Amino acid sequence: LKDFIPEWLTQIAVHQAASSQRALESHINSHIIPRLGDCALTDVSNRTVQAFVTALATGGRTRKTIENILNTLSSVLSSAKTFGYACGQISRRELTLPRKSIGREVRSFDALQAGNIIACSKEPYTTMFSVLGMTGLRASEMLGSKVADCDFQRKLIHVRRSVDSRTRKVQPTKSQASTAAVPMPDELGKRLQNFLQHQWRDNPSGFLFVNRNGNTHAIGKVVQYSLWPSQDACGIPRSGLHAFRHQIASELLEGGAAPSVVQKQLRHSDARVTLDRYSHVIGDAQRVAVSSLAARIEQHVDRQLESSS
Repeated sequence: LKDFIPEWLTQIAVHQAASSQRALESHINSHIIPRLGDCALTDVSNRTVQAFVTALATGGRTRKTIENILNTLSSVLSSAKTFGYACGQISRRELTLPRKSIGREVRSFDALQAGNIIACSKEPYTTMFSVLGMTGLRASEMLGSKVADCDFQRKLIHVRRSVDSRTRKVQPTKSQASTAAVPMPDELGKRLQNFLQHQWRDNPSGFLFVNRNGNTHAIGKVVQYSLWPSQDACGIPRSGLHAFRHQIASELLEGGAAPSVVQKQLRHSDARVTLDRYSHVIGDAQRVAVSSLAARIEQHVDRQLESSS
């Protein structure tokens, strides 16, 4: 197996986004080669892969991590078969995976806290955080935005590219569904226009946000030098920039927006992704809605009893 992996890396994995390539290489180097690397392709079977899964689970890997590693292994094996190598047969449906564990709580904040963070920040971070908190863009998409992507007449922001968090290279969006336009609220439109008039740094590529050297910002530095200090000043627990995305999803759902609307705003490829990631919020909204319905029914019951007495 390990003899074919270099061919797979140069022919298949190379076409993935830089962040995805790093994840694939981590799966290969940390798990697949150490445990399955010496296996011949023809010896990879449900039995060997099940033992591999069990070892991963025993080692503390979550079901989601194991599924991701299996996706990488499946890609390696299917590519080998496509290239004409003799391979063993495995069936993902016949593998037994560990039960889903209780997911760790995602660090987030509410609209009030988001507003406090924005107010405590300085430009260009004030406008950066406004874009994140009012649209739900991923941080990589926000940093990949250009001035030309802002359609002030139609009040839209076109999401067309992203920036890799480590290399800062421009790359496509996370998925086909991610490439779309999202509404530009009036409040955000005013902030963006003011930023472009007074704080924007002109640059050959027309990026909305660049540093003093004319390069796109690094996500880690935005967090370290602006987000965390602002959160500390506001007494808000530290988080990453992705917390803004969770904030807007939670606020929209709690405000009564349909999951399909939130899916479109976040540009998830499937509504099930939205339902899965924010089911705890949907659950609260559902409880409020049912309680409201029950109260209205009880009011009608009371009125009927009063009229008949």
